[in-house]
Amino acid sequence: MVKLAAAISDVMVIEYGTEEFLRRLSDPFWFQAFSCVLGFDWHSSGTTTVTCGALKQALKDSDELGVAGGKGKTSRGAPADIESWSSEHISSTDAQNRLVYVSKMSAKVDSAALQDGHQLYHHSFVFDSKGNWTVIQQGMNGDTGFARRYHWYSKDVSSFVEEPHTAILGTKVPVVLDMTSRQSERSRTISVDLVNDGVDKLRRQVTTAARGQSTLSEWNGEKVVRLSMPRSINWNVLRTVYEFQPTNYEELLSLRGVGPSTVRALALIGELVYGVEPSWRDPVKFSFTVGGKDGVPYPVDRRAMDRSIQVLREGVDEAKLCKSDKLEAVQRLRRFVPEDVNRDSA
Repeated sequence: MVKLAAAISDVMVIEYGTEEFLRRLSDPFWFQAFSCVLGFDWHSSGTTTVTCGALKQALKDSDELGVAGGKGKTSRGAPADIESWSSEHISSTDAQNRLVYVSKMSAKVDSAALQDGHQLYHHSFVFDSKGNWTVIQQGMNGDTGFARRYHWYSKDVSSFVEEPHTAILGTKVPVVLDMTSRQSERSRTISVDLVNDGVDKLRRQVTTAARGQSTLSEWNGEKVVRLSMPRSINWNVLRTVYEFQPTNYEELLSLRGVGPSTVRALALIGELVYGVEPSWRDPVKFSFTVGGKDGVPYPVDRRAMDRSIQVLREGVDEAKLCKSDKLEAVQRLRRFVPEDVNRDSA
C-alpha cells in the first residue's frame, strides 16, 4: 500500500501539481477509488484510517507534500507534524501558524459546531508549501457502530463556520445540531451576543431555558423538537470567553475550552429565549461509498466515478511499478466499479 501510494502520488504531483492532488483527496469518489487501488475492497472497514496512514508513510520524505495527524492519539500530534515539515519547507512563520490553526479549527468544527453523534477519532491533514491543504477526518457513532467521514479542501472554504465541507459521508441520523448551516447564521450571531453580555445574565437564561417552555406550535398540535440542555456548563470557560469578547462565531469556537456542551447550550438558549432556531438537519452528503446499483441509498454518480477511475488508471500506468503490480492495482480498481458502470465506460 505504501509503495503504490508513493508511486501514484508522485505521478499525480508531476502531472497535475500539488494543488490538484489535494483537491482529489477531498473528493469522496476519488478517495474511495484510491483506497481500492491500494488494496481495499469498497466495503472494507478501516479504509479511511489505513489509506491515510499509508499516504503519510509514503510521503514522509516528500519535499512536495506534508501529511500530519492520523488515528487516535496520533491525531493529536498533527500540530507538531505540521510544524516539523513546515520548518524545512515554508519560510513564513505566519503561514506555518495558519496551517496549524486550520488543522485545529477543522477538528473543532466537526466535534463541536457539528453535533451528529459521531466522536472524532481520526484526523489527517495533507498540505503543501503554498498553503493549500485538505482535511480527511472520521468519527464513530458509539450506539450504531457506524463511522462518518468529513472532507475539507482549502479552495472550497470561505468560512470555517458556514458550510465548509467538500463532502460528508455516512448514514443519515434524524436530529443533528448543525451550527455550520446557513440556516444557523442568526443562531451563531445570538451565541456570540450571549457570551459577550456577561456570565451572570447568561446563567439566569440557562436556568430559565432549563425549565422548558411550551410553544404556540405545540398547542396547535404541530410536532416540536424536544431540546436537551447540557447537564453541565463550564462557567469558568464562559467567564474567560466574556473577558475575550469574541467578535464573531469563529473566534468564539476557536477559544480553548469552548466545546460541544457550550455550543449546544448557547444554541438552545437562543432558540428557547429569543426564538432563533439553528439547523437540526443532518448535512451528510454521500453514503460511505458511491451509492448502489439498486439506487440505495441513491444511484451511483457514474460521471464522477469515471473521472476518478480514469485519473487513477493513468496514475498507475505511469507509476514506476513492475508490470504485475500495475496489473493487480488496475484489477482491484475494476472490482470497485459496478458491472453496469463498466459496460457504460467501455
